[in-house]
Amino acid sequence: MLQAVALMRALLGSGTSDALARATLDAALLAETDPLHWCATHLDVSEAEIMARAAAWAGLTYFDVVPRQSQLVLDPGRLEMLGETRLYRLQMLDRQVAFAAPDFFGVLRLANAVLQRPQLARNTCLVPKSALRDFLVQHAAAALTDGARQNMARHWPHAAAQLELTGPARYGFASALALLTILLLLAPLTGEATLIPLWLIFVMAPTLLRLAALLQVAPNETVPIAPPDEDGDLPVYSVLVPLRDEANMVDQLVRTLGSFDYPREKLDIVFVVESRSPATIDALRPHLCDPRFSLRVVPDSPPRTKPKALDFALPLCRGEFIVVYDAEDRPEPSQLRHIVAQFRAQPDIHCIQALLVIDNGLAGPLPAIFAGEYAGLFSVLLPALARWRMVMPLGGTSNHFRLETLRALGGWDAFNVTEDADLGVRLARRKLRCATSRSRTYEVAPVVLPLWLGQRTRWMKGWMQTYAVHNRRTAHLLADLGWPGFFGLQIVLLGMLLAPLLHGGFLVLLPILHLTGQMSWSGFGPWPLACWTVLVLGSLAAIATNILGLIRAGQPRLIGWQALMPVYWLLIALATVLALLEFVRRPFHWFKSPHQVSGVAPVMSGVLAMPPADMGSERPLQPAGNKVQRRGRKPIWERSTAG
Repeated sequence: MLQAVALMRALLGSGTSDALARATLDAALLAETDPLHWCATHLDVSEAEIMARAAAWAGLTYFDVVPRQSQLVLDPGRLEMLGETRLYRLQMLDRQVAFAAPDFFGVLRLANAVLQRPQLARNTCLVPKSALRDFLVQHAAAALTDGARQNMARHWPHAAAQLELTGPARYGFASALALLTILLLLAPLTGEATLIPLWLIFVMAPTLLRLAALLQVAPNETVPIAPPDEDGDLPVYSVLVPLRDEANMVDQLVRTLGSFDYPREKLDIVFVVESRSPATIDALRPHLCDPRFSLRVVPDSPPRTKPKALDFALPLCRGEFIVVYDAEDRPEPSQLRHIVAQFRAQPDIHCIQALLVIDNGLAGPLPAIFAGEYAGLFSVLLPALARWRMVMPLGGTSNHFRLETLRALGGWDAFNVTEDADLGVRLARRKLRCATSRSRTYEVAPVVLPLWLGQRTRWMKGWMQTYAVHNRRTAHLLADLGWPGFFGLQIVLLGMLLAPLLHGGFLVLLPILHLTGQMSWSGFGPWPLACWTVLVLGSLAAIATNILGLIRAGQPRLIGWQALMPVYWLLIALATVLALLEFVRRPFHWFKSPHQVSGVAPVMSGVLAMPPADMGSERPLQPAGNKVQRRGRKPIWERSTAG
């Protein structure tokens, strides 16, 4: 007890009273956080300075970095241990030195050990935790890269794109999809009425799914939230932000993520940057003095994809929950609190997809329809799929997971260019429920056609990858999902691929056939009626889904643009054709969408303010709104024998 207060006085600086040291220690321990980390996140003192003060108090040597003189040999199957490693022994000239980054009570134990065995001071050196972590990551880069590329194959070899998408498999799938599309488009010309029921099943299934989703009751608008007086009970939350060539986005990202209404000491925000992006790395370094932020530099190696970068960083994440944000994302400040409350209210939920909202829809017709499409997907379709417990194609960002679940699934598939959709299928195959949240993340849509086309081509190619991989072993897929889930997956994924091809094809083909007299209304035949019904009903269902989504998202000004949805279908059909060619020739190529800083003011209301440290006051140093005592609990140091 006395030693703990003495160490806290040393951390706070000279002139600190016992009362202030004790109160500050109370605040840290009642937040269930290491007091060293608490001080680094709440005082105007760097993590390095905090550890230097701890080393001086304990009579130990302090280094800013771990000398890079050795090679670290790691088992790729045990990489998760890296995030918790606190000590590494290194041979230095005539002796072995332990470079340690202990927590508060570890410093107390080391100080006691040095008093009993003074020679320990010659062989022990304290370093900042970030320095030890950077050393481990640098020396374990080969193992981390191997794990990022191979974990999926080790955990789930029959669902790994790199193993399943062989040349024959790709060419076979592409041929089958093209042949099926052509047969469905040309079936009306045969005049064979007996084909209409089978034809309608393929063509109408996605439309019927949309209509069913439209009939669902709107999700509950009351979003649960963890209240501020429960801050001590909130878990550590890991935030992964993969970046490549995004130097221009760094300042906006740092402002946005730094404004989370979440305890500072519970945030583990990791920027994951490929080594081929030196400008982005340089733009991030000035912000790494904030202990909430850390940087993982991914060595250059194929595949150069977002999921491989995420898998590289996954073993070092330390949160109970984890979320992925893209460079342009601006999540609501309260989103993490909302998600924690929802996870705890629904313990059977393993993944929660936040609501993605496009906020530059007024920039032109393309972003307006894109915004409607997003609104329909995230406000109408995905909530319905979650309610029906069907396969949910997740968005590529703002999907929150239980970290334990994500690791058990093998992380992301490094070779799948829509790793989100693939992960949604794997969650369903393991019967792990997904849900949606009304908490919003704001994004910017592409405003020029080439960028939109490149992005959409990658999406369509990734859905082809996901569908082809999981359907290669149909019996296994059926056993995992059961008949309802199996048919649901076919409707959702195959519908994503066939719907734009068929609607785009009919938009072009039917007028030509009528003008040339090859398909007329004479005799009111079943085929003309079926074709026009499918075309009109499909377009109306898509437009209605977008409109309902925009109403739920509070964007009614964009409703008028949705009348252009049939033209949008033609663009998606073009992207699908391009994706089919890429699927065969360059299956793992990742089109990188460039991003621009949003011209819309970010939503930053309700952020907890952080007062400056006041070393002259006799009150605990803590964020505004935090309570030192919660529900009458004793400080941890009064319940512990440490110190």
